[in-house]
Amino acid sequence: MSTPAIESVNLTKSYGGRPVVRDLSFQVNPGEVYALVGPNGAGKTTVIRLVSGLAFPTSGSVRLMGKDPHQHPSVRRSLGAVVEAPAAFYPYLTGRGNLRLHGNLASDVPDSRIDEVLRMMDLDRAADRKVGVYSLGMRQRLGVAAAMLTRPEVLILDEPASGMDPLSLHLVHSVLQQAAQAGAAVLISTHHLDEVVAYCTRVAILEEGALIDEVNLFDRRERFRAEVTDAPRAKAQLETAPFIRHVAVRGDDIVFIPATPDDVGRVSTSLAEVGVGVLEMSRDIFDLRAYYRDRVGSERARRTGAFPAPGPDGTSTRSTGSASTTASGHGTRSTGGGGRDGR
Repeated sequence: MSTPAIESVNLTKSYGGRPVVRDLSFQVNPGEVYALVGPNGAGKTTVIRLVSGLAFPTSGSVRLMGKDPHQHPSVRRSLGAVVEAPAAFYPYLTGRGNLRLHGNLASDVPDSRIDEVLRMMDLDRAADRKVGVYSLGMRQRLGVAAAMLTRPEVLILDEPASGMDPLSLHLVHSVLQQAAQAGAAVLISTHHLDEVVAYCTRVAILEEGALIDEVNLFDRRERFRAEVTDAPRAKAQLETAPFIRHVAVRGDDIVFIPATPDDVGRVSTSLAEVGVGVLEMSRDIFDLRAYYRDRVGSERARRTGAFPAPGPDGTSTRSTGSASTTASGHGTRSTGGGGRDGR
């Protein structure tokens, strides 16, 4: 197994005796876009600072490309980051001048690469304007451009799309997805839940500094739903089919993940062989916003002793304190993590 590009193990950070990140463990692999989401004050920016090597953990460890960034500062050369956006730039310098300064500090970045990232972030026409007249969204895009100057193996961005219009938001997300497809590991904090589903690989839900759930969005995007005449029999048939990666019963329906998109059409034929009819079939749309509300609400209820709320699709969420899932929660990891502080 390859070394994770980012690895957090039992990471804890306290200020004045108050923990703001609690026993947090996760990994980001090359080629992934991994998102941290959570309410304000959940610890997202603190996690970004810890992983970037800008803050020391109280306990636990962080690895970038397999190395502690504090013990091996040279590993930060593989890192491009924007922390606590918008990134700081000299307002009296142009966008191009700021990037040239960043490039000179990082390494000998050629002008051609500066021009490339300016075009990539749709800033080429504003490249020779002073940054002081840039809008917030333009400064955000310039921050992403600066982070990508050296073609880093690891990209870490704190709220990279804050203050952007929909077109700029889509542009940034497309650029980050392309960086991951080229082999970079991308870690972001964000509150744009609807966009996260479209391009992130996995999402970690934080509450009170603890990881309460991790959702595999890649599997969620590949999931289909079928209304069938006999759901248990359909499940039994598809469980042994080589073209199905996962199948589960949800009420009168089955949900399944095909091995490839072309395999969806084989489901009806396979079920017909055992006398099961397919009444309707469609892609199973995952509502991350509703799921997020349910998980955060359930975690808060668990801490206060209240009964957990039902899930977004009518399922209940059960937490064991160390590992839990929802009834339809294939592709999720839940830790029930907020309980470590005793509240």
